[in-house]
Amino acid sequence: MSCLGAMRLPQYGEAFAPDSVPRDRDQAIEVLRRAVELGVNHIDTAAFYFSPLRRANELINRALAPYPDDLVIATEVGPGRDPSGAWLPHATPQQLRGQVEENLRRLGRDHLDVVNPRIVGTDSIADRFGALAELRDAGLIRHLGLSNIRPYHLAEAQAVARVVCVQNMYGIGASPEQEDMLRICAEQNIAFVPFYSIAGSGRTAGASGEDTGAVHTVARAHGISTAQLRLAWTLHRGPHVLAIPGTGDPDHLAQNVAAGSLRLSGDDLAALESLRDETA
Repeated sequence: MSCLGAMRLPQYGEAFAPDSVPRDRDQAIEVLRRAVELGVNHIDTAAFYFSPLRRANELINRALAPYPDDLVIATEVGPGRDPSGAWLPHATPQQLRGQVEENLRRLGRDHLDVVNPRIVGTDSIADRFGALAELRDAGLIRHLGLSNIRPYHLAEAQAVARVVCVQNMYGIGASPEQEDMLRICAEQNIAFVPFYSIAGSGRTAGASGEDTGAVHTVARAHGISTAQLRLAWTLHRGPHVLAIPGTGDPDHLAQNVAAGSLRLSGDDLAALESLRDETA
């Protein structure tokens, strides 16, 4: 499975920035259609991915409906933004249905393939996850995942309903806590779908360009960019690992897809392993 994150489709530059410039609509649609042509069959999106004039879900609908049978659209819920782009308090269990219905409406679908509630804080998630499980039982959702969690969140959710995937920050130089989540997902046969594998600490602003010597050395040896290497390394972490690089640029899309076929040697992996030791 090959993935595309939709966060950067609505705008140029940093996602969610108040002065973001709407992306050219035709370019965003081109990226989505080209992604499917290149074999991308998993798109990660959210109703709160929007900029002035552009909404990711509406772009996806315009570009890809009627949707291919093998295309999985995963949708994040929990956060919200008002029309000006300002962040709202995270949704209550009662408000989650409205968010699910908004995603359905803008995507033009009668169900959501995967819904990932994004978790912020340490409070119990049982009520929120239970509300989504009820929507799954009603046929509005097919599968449930989790985003931005800790191991105890996963255990709590699993007691309510099956979790098929976890989205957490992860990439080269991952912390011991991040590695623990990777391992737990493997042990429980849960897909691990990390975000910011390329951007790292740059998060919504994108990659910082501060890669270490080892990253540059291995990337040069393969004739690829450091972004491609970061993505390839992540995908080497196990058969249960996907990654959701986000882009609205056709060239970056092609590079990201190509990184999925890169094979790193034992020496490559050993050189990059030292970066995790430095951050431990």
